[in-house]
Amino acid sequence: MGKRILAQRKGQGNLWARSPSHRHVGKVKYRPFKQDEDELRFKVIEFVHSPGRGAPVADIRYQDGTRGLWLPPEGVFEGESFIQAKKGPIEVGNILPLKELPLGTLVFNIESTPQDGGKFARSSGVTAIVRNKSGNKVELLFRSKKTKWVNENCLGTIGVVAGGGRTDKPFLKAGNKAFYIQSKAKKWPVVRGVTMNACSHPYGGGAKQSPHKSTTTSRNAPPGRKVGQIAARRTGYSN
Repeated sequence: MGKRILAQRKGQGNLWARSPSHRHVGKVKYRPFKQDEDELRFKVIEFVHSPGRGAPVADIRYQDGTRGLWLPPEGVFEGESFIQAKKGPIEVGNILPLKELPLGTLVFNIESTPQDGGKFARSSGVTAIVRNKSGNKVELLFRSKKTKWVNENCLGTIGVVAGGGRTDKPFLKAGNKAFYIQSKAKKWPVVRGVTMNACSHPYGGGAKQSPHKSTTTSRNAPPGRKVGQIAARRTGYSN
């Protein structure tokens, strides 16, 4: 009788497979506008490290004294003030609706629907470009070269997410990689299925390290068999 493979055990929700949310500093979202409120001014108090997040997080204080968390752009300092408004100057760090931004503006932490707090372009060093406008929609060009049309009232922060170049530095040691993974809901190191025993993985066992079967798997395969290239349209190299 075979064992449950790793993907099945992760889905069960054991402690080692869960995200260490007790280390997280909090949700980084835009503060929603209240009724008859057109502008929110805030000041950067300090920058804090958020484990599991590549970009730094800024602890901010609004004009009414409430505190919050903000995803800062490159080039800002502690003590600087910015605005979140429905209309305002086009300056790095300001949070404005996409309809107010001219074509070619760099923007990040973009909302998917108005007032959802920010969903797209949030990783360190990432930004999107305002590419086109049509009706009540704005087209954005992302780093992946993909484009997306979103509502013109969605908020975005002008600039580039801080912490760019983080992935350029190599880990050098397995210990550094282990500490990095500890703050994420990941299992590391990753072991190949062909190196496992036959009871542990569909590709395990045999005299040589080979899957001994096709690696393309049906979308409807049961959990213990759903490994490899799932519902692949094609495999291999193309000319």
